[in-house]
Amino acid sequence: MGAIVVAMVGAALWAYACHWAPGRNVYPVQGVAVTADDGAIDWGTLAANGADFAYIRAARGADGRDPAFARNWSAARSSGLRYGALLDFSLCRRAAEQATGFITTVPRDNAALPPVIRLAFDPSCNTRPGRDALLSELNTLVNLIESNAGKSALINVSNDFEAEYDIASGINRTLWLDGNFFPPDYATRRWVMWTANDMRHIDGVHGPVRWAVVAP
Repeated sequence: MGAIVVAMVGAALWAYACHWAPGRNVYPVQGVAVTADDGAIDWGTLAANGADFAYIRAARGADGRDPAFARNWSAARSSGLRYGALLDFSLCRRAAEQATGFITTVPRDNAALPPVIRLAFDPSCNTRPGRDALLSELNTLVNLIESNAGKSALINVSNDFEAEYDIASGINRTLWLDGNFFPPDYATRRWVMWTANDMRHIDGVHGPVRWAVVAP
């Protein structure tokens, strides 16, 4: 009997976690980050269920263009959501090559949100350059992407990537940090965006999404 109760409590907690989002009274602006891995998205349903914005992966540095980007970009615009493009940076490709892939994928659009560069370790890439070399590459990437977009980029850096390279002290750009359920504090500067739940289930998307909020 005890095992059944534990299992039921565990299932209830898991269900709660999968649907949790920070309160709107504290974080009124909330949205998602999506990729081709999320499959077909019902953008109208997503907007109706509380997404104010969507960041759409345009390219994955090691693999090139996200195959669902054009479809998602157009549909997000039509749904009335604020929308922006995201690049998953790879340590296994040169910055200029990745910038070219991003720039040739994302249309110039004055209504779009600032571009995002996501920095997280990819298990398929074992390259680990020194900090100075990495910061040099990132500065090249940031300058190229910003010149094309006409807007300053955001840096979405994971906890382990930040611990390895101290990006917050090396790249002076707005930070987007990660941390399920608890506001992150692993960078030396304050964040402006926070991935509050990377396992959230929401109508309109099959499977979990990265749910993010904007600092009030």
